[in-house]
Amino acid sequence: MLQGLVYQKLLPFDTVLMDTWYAVNNLMLYIDSLDKVYYCPLKTNRLVDDSFGQEKYKNIQSLSWSNGDLECGKIIKIKGFPAEKKVKLFRVTISTDRTDYIATNDLSQSSTDVTQQVCKIRWKIEEFHREIKQLTGIESCQCRKARLQRNHIACAMLVWLRLKSLAYQTGQTIYKLKHNLLSNYLIEQLKRPDIAMSSM
Repeated sequence: MLQGLVYQKLLPFDTVLMDTWYAVNNLMLYIDSLDKVYYCPLKTNRLVDDSFGQEKYKNIQSLSWSNGDLECGKIIKIKGFPAEKKVKLFRVTISTDRTDYIATNDLSQSSTDVTQQVCKIRWKIEEFHREIKQLTGIESCQCRKARLQRNHIACAMLVWLRLKSLAYQTGQTIYKLKHNLLSNYLIEQLKRPDIAMSSM
């Protein structure tokens, strides 16, 4: 997919956001070779070195963080990366019980707050995927022709856009809005059914 964006569609972008699932050495180094910046959370069991070769690799949770490191990040080497390849690691507190460790190849990045804002963009994309799958039936297309599948996906996106717009206008969540639509329909049908069921 990334190669298609770079070499076929020729889209002008400079930053790649990804989940921990994609944060593997080969992909991170490939993105770096394309002269693109990446931001990706690393799993806590990833082995890294922040001592520039003075100590052994340790997992991310074992790193010590000074106040300056917490504000500006720290330079580390990930195990399996070439010797000269370093990344910047940020410790981002998401909630009282969750901390993410975000790695980027942008060594000039010096703000944990900016890194957190960049990662929030990725979370919006995750929300979109979850909502469109759960609320629009985008995965339920049984058509075999590519054009019909594209039409189905486009219709699902239009439905999501309309639901999202209505959710903003009414101050409800998109899930509550859809639930109310179905609930109101069911109540109306129970009161006055379109198809009367008469007993024989």
